Amino acid sequence: TTPTGVYVCHCSICRRFTGTNGNAVIVVSNDDFRWVSGEDEISTWRKPGHDWQMWFCRVCGSQLPGENSPTTTFIPAGSITLEDEDLKVIHHIWVDSKAGWDEIGDEGLRHRESIDS
Repeated sequence: TTPTGVYVCHCSICRRFTGTNGNAVIVVSNDDFRWVSGEDEISTWRKPGHDWQMWFCRVCGSQLPGENSPTTTFIPAGSITLEDEDLKVIHHIWVDSKAGWDEIGDEGLRHRESIDS
């Protein structure tokens, strides 16, 4: 399945992790995701006392796909290199936590917290 929707999280954890205004990812079914190579080079870090975790390459430091839910995987949007990609931001989450200088200028739906809130 070709991904079409980008989710941007503006929370302070994602801002610190990326050093930017947030973390842009696509979310796919676990059935639509598989590692081609490099799976043995994955490292993780979990924020103490929190459910937030990040996956990264221990060789180059790049952010890697990780568990979004028991049935879905998130993939960093910047790592998508499909020639036929038609990605658009469809959701901004944790907007109440965004940096004061962060201006959202697209038509993605804005959620004060998570999509479920």
